Amino acid sequence: MTATDGIAPTTAASSRWLALAILSAGALMIILDGSIVTVALPAIQQDLGFSPANLTWTLNAYMIAFGGLLLLAGRLGDLVGRKNVFVAGLALFTLASLLGAAATEPWILIAARFLQGVGGALTSAVGLGMVVTLFPDPAERAKAMGVFAFTGAAGASIGQVLGGVLTDALSWHWIFAINLPIGLATALLAIRVLPTDRGAGLRAGADTLGAALVTAGLMLGVYTIVKTEEYGWASAHTLALGALSVLLIAAFVRRQSRVANPLLPLHVFRSRNVSGANVIQLLVISGMFAFQVIVALYMQQVLGYSAMKTGLAMLPAALMIGVVSLGLAARLMNRFGERAVLLAGLVLLTAALGLLVRTPSTDAVFVRDLLPTMLLISGGGLVLPAMMTLGMSGARPDDAGVVSGLFNTGQSIGSALGVAVLSTLAAGRSENLLAAGDDRAEALTGGFHLAFGIGTALIVAAVVLTVTVLKPAPANDAPKTEPAAV
Repeated sequence: MTATDGIAPTTAASSRWLALAILSAGALMIILDGSIVTVALPAIQQDLGFSPANLTWTLNAYMIAFGGLLLLAGRLGDLVGRKNVFVAGLALFTLASLLGAAATEPWILIAARFLQGVGGALTSAVGLGMVVTLFPDPAERAKAMGVFAFTGAAGASIGQVLGGVLTDALSWHWIFAINLPIGLATALLAIRVLPTDRGAGLRAGADTLGAALVTAGLMLGVYTIVKTEEYGWASAHTLALGALSVLLIAAFVRRQSRVANPLLPLHVFRSRNVSGANVIQLLVISGMFAFQVIVALYMQQVLGYSAMKTGLAMLPAALMIGVVSLGLAARLMNRFGERAVLLAGLVLLTAALGLLVRTPSTDAVFVRDLLPTMLLISGGGLVLPAMMTLGMSGARPDDAGVVSGLFNTGQSIGSALGVAVLSTLAAGRSENLLAAGDDRAEALTGGFHLAFGIGTALIVAAVVLTVTVLKPAPANDAPKTEPAAV
């Protein structure tokens, strides 16, 4: 095996599954942090004296750093070793969490969130690539993808539960402080357990200009998207910065087709399944913002739920996603193929978001109006493992990191688009209804209904792309060897 072969596939089965647990723990900590912060925003604003405009930077600072650096971080893992990048990201994320927990001024918390974004990008960009190289056997890989995808699919819901409990029972400082023991323990275990990979060396792909172009382009693009709520989509600010972002990324792509050692090898886009999965996940993540955030806002602002009650109301969704992603996804993918499983999951998500369009503004009953969505959202437990497998299907041992970074970049941009599009349109609709004479609850519900409808439409678009773009895998009726137990 050469230095560029990544993690040895011959690693003992028990060590591989332990390594997967460590990778999943690191990913879960980062995903939890995003949703925990969302729940705690009102308490943070009151305690630190944030203005409404500046409060959004607790989210934007993280999102800009995270989304802008994922692709570069993935390639860095291929060059200097994915284990090194993973551990460095955990260390930085943990130190930034300490800074956030101790923040006494708004600027300190914003700086901490930016550093968390950098650390989160380093850790997240290489995690999926390490899973792929750890599990070369298709049956084992399918189960590993189900476990790893659980951290993404259920992590946001778990974060809302945990965020509500910590904020109400202790204080918002604890949403950051809780990362300290988790991050430290995960980093120490990663150093001891994860197989060492030396990488190809910086000379094999140190495209400095390309790195500058793509990082500047992605950061500027995410910044432009998250600021549309303030400036509007048709403003000179949005159009000018958006055009500059597109030009930077276009210049990066052109350079990648010409340099000897590209930062992002363009051959990864030759596969219809890889390219299609990346576009599909952009739609899915954008649409799922309607569930991950808008539902929580509906419960708190319309139904009057506390942060803790909102988190507990989201718990059935996390449990259902866990059952499906950990117990069913791998078996179904091995039996029917990733495309069929992805399609089934998307149909469930379409039904889940579609039901939210009928939520009432008064006299809502959780069991009748919200629980069916919480159960149907289990489709996420099928969608993410299948999308991850398809998105990584073109990865080679020497570029698994950058392909992983590419996939995660799509998730980050999808999140930014979901925030910008759905929240802006929902707020605009609510303002129009208030101006027309509706009371506050009816106006807010009308805005949320619009967001739910748009989210549903985005998932339907993902269904269409799955049917028309992705290649179906032949069904395999032959019995398969059961993957090793976790």
